[in-house]
Amino acid sequence: MITESKTLLNKVVVITGGTGSFGSAMVRFLQTTDISEIRIFSRDETKQDTMRRQFGDTRIQYYLGDVRDYSSLKNAFSGADYCFHAAALKHVPSTEFFPLEAVKTNIFGTQNVLDAAQNHGLSKVVLLSTDKAVQPVNAMGMSKGLMERVAVAFARNSSKLTVCVTRYGNVIASRGSVIPHFINQAKSGKKLTISSPEMTRFMMSLDEAVELVIHAFMNGKNGDIFIQKSPSAKVQTVANVINDLCGQSEKKCRLIGIRHGEKMYETLLSKEERSKAIDNNKFFRVAMDERSLDYDAFISGGDKNRIHFEEYNSDNTKILDHDALKEMLLKNHDVTQLIE
Repeated sequence: MITESKTLLNKVVVITGGTGSFGSAMVRFLQTTDISEIRIFSRDETKQDTMRRQFGDTRIQYYLGDVRDYSSLKNAFSGADYCFHAAALKHVPSTEFFPLEAVKTNIFGTQNVLDAAQNHGLSKVVLLSTDKAVQPVNAMGMSKGLMERVAVAFARNSSKLTVCVTRYGNVIASRGSVIPHFINQAKSGKKLTISSPEMTRFMMSLDEAVELVIHAFMNGKNGDIFIQKSPSAKVQTVANVINDLCGQSEKKCRLIGIRHGEKMYETLLSKEERSKAIDNNKFFRVAMDERSLDYDAFISGGDKNRIHFEEYNSDNTKILDHDALKEMLLKNHDVTQLIE
């Protein structure tokens, strides 16, 4: 991390959607730095009050508003230096039934954030995306994919504001994700509902999500997309480990079939992106395509190596077995708290 860096010394940071799981984890990290002020921007006053009681830090200020409403961003962004943009509609079933709501928040809301950041003199914005944005099959993923395109297009025309994107998969124990759902089912003595035993999902902790965002913040150039390499696990393995951790001697599960908008596996890096990605050990970096809107540049040359690259997905990364996943979850404070 950057606890010894002077980058955040006396700076003001805005976290949109700051009352979510990522926002809380980022605040915990920022509290270890010499930051001047952390501004939590969100539309949920109850969660803000809960967070205020939880942290009790005078450096944290709360701003009520919605990224859909540009005017509500003005106060939060005035005098700020950086922004971590986490506000989003991200529940797949909800956005399948209300896709225009995802468009308003994930796409138009992102444009509002970028405009506000530029108009108020911020120097960097890091946006949070998802593996579902790659080769999307659901409204949430499609809206997040377009969010990324909006950010990269903005970066092409931005000289003073640096804009970069982070993309990651399933965050362990984040609000609304499968592991808390499985834990609730197991503790209630219910059978764990499984879409498909062979379905795979990337696994990373909230601390790793923060690490990825900070890596992008420290190293990102305009229009960069950063991906953190992560292991994955089969849904059946996740269910078995949760039953084990919750003391269920019988591995009780119920097969319900693949739900609306679900894939068998998720992709963090497409074949096309991997052909030009830079491998930085723990991370991939995909630089912005800097060609102008000159159609000759799009038809006069191509990439002969692209066909030799394989996409990076949750089926061809390292897949955790029962013991390895159990060890990972036992190291995760959020999971152990839910199990207690």
